[in-house]
Amino acid sequence: MTLIETLARWCAEPPAFSPHAQQLAREAITDTLACLVAGRDDFSTRAVAQAWSADARSVAVDALINATAAHAIDFDDNFAPGMSHASAVLVPALLAVALAKNYSGSALIKAYLIGLQAQAFIGDAVGYGHYTAGWHGTSTVGCIGSAAGVAALMGHDAAAIARSLSIAVSLASGVKGQFGTPLKPFHAGMAARNAVDAATLASTGISGRLDIIECPMGFAELYNGMLQVPTLPENSDPHVIESIGVMPKKHPCCGSTHRILDAIADLQQQQQFQLDDIEQIHCQVGIANWRNLAYPQPEDEMQARFSMPYCVAVMLQQGALSVADFTAEAVKHQAKNPLLLRVKMDAWTPEQEAEQRDLPHILTLTLKEGREIIHSRYQAKGTQAEPFSEAERRSKFLDCCDELTDRERLFSRLSALEQETTLHFLREMMA
Repeated sequence: MTLIETLARWCAEPPAFSPHAQQLAREAITDTLACLVAGRDDFSTRAVAQAWSADARSVAVDALINATAAHAIDFDDNFAPGMSHASAVLVPALLAVALAKNYSGSALIKAYLIGLQAQAFIGDAVGYGHYTAGWHGTSTVGCIGSAAGVAALMGHDAAAIARSLSIAVSLASGVKGQFGTPLKPFHAGMAARNAVDAATLASTGISGRLDIIECPMGFAELYNGMLQVPTLPENSDPHVIESIGVMPKKHPCCGSTHRILDAIADLQQQQQFQLDDIEQIHCQVGIANWRNLAYPQPEDEMQARFSMPYCVAVMLQQGALSVADFTAEAVKHQAKNPLLLRVKMDAWTPEQEAEQRDLPHILTLTLKEGREIIHSRYQAKGTQAEPFSEAERRSKFLDCCDELTDRERLFSRLSALEQETTLHFLREMMA
């Protein structure tokens, strides 16, 4: 049996999802919708909406625009197994279909868990080399895995889900060289649209090769994958959202900065230094993280989200990063900040990463007196080891949804999403 057939069979008849898995899915959906609202007026979202304004708004175009918005300010969750911003693709794709077909909250949650597990399966199949080589997992793995979730929500059987997956492989694209430009959010939109299109096209009976992941000239070979055969949870096995989880973001910028930013927050809380004491800041990060952060002196707000010096300088000065720190005015204000020139960043070597996959990110502060303060983090805030509290989730939601007058009511209804028989109340949050 091919990898696609194995995955499709599981997606068509998944084991019962635990109440805990459903709760975590509900929280991820809520966080993604908050990020979507915060990104509705971003340039990338407006550009995509303008480009397709002459078209009749199809389900796929709805997915395109809303997924772009969900990823626009880079505040949406990270998903390590998929090497993706999983929910920014998956939630808008599913919502577009759910609203068009009047599906319930419980149906949305189930499809989300199917699509997330599918992203993990595809990500595990190709391995981390895919991402390190420069492929944007959000728009490759995210597209394929989300197609499985959309197809399941549409009621496709295993054969039709398999067709959806094969079609999605031919639509998967997106390179990390575009990080720091408005096209990065479009990658999420493109993946969501392609996921909907793949599942829709599959309903006609058209198909491609079912071994397209592992065959010669297939996905793994062409996309720098180290082909593996993943396992899928059965019976009482934990879902990937329980065993690994998605990571909501504490900071509205590239996740590659987060462990360093959280290390700064740790030291600030311990009051181990004063800002005026700092002579130099050194950041040791992974190779992929180093490559993601290509803008030491950013010229606009998108580049600033992918600039370690910018994010570190603001964090050191303010003790936190907010959406307001990533505007054209804020970047212009920080351009002459001498702290930016004091931030240096290096990556682990390929040999070090080959020897040990889970290396920490290390912050070293050199003080003017010559003393060094060194602090490392293996994970960022928001992971299972250090999850958000209910108060933190609510605070982020309300901050992102500041423009909505009934944001408290929306948060309350989303907290009981599985009880909603229709999702039309969410339309006011869509782009």
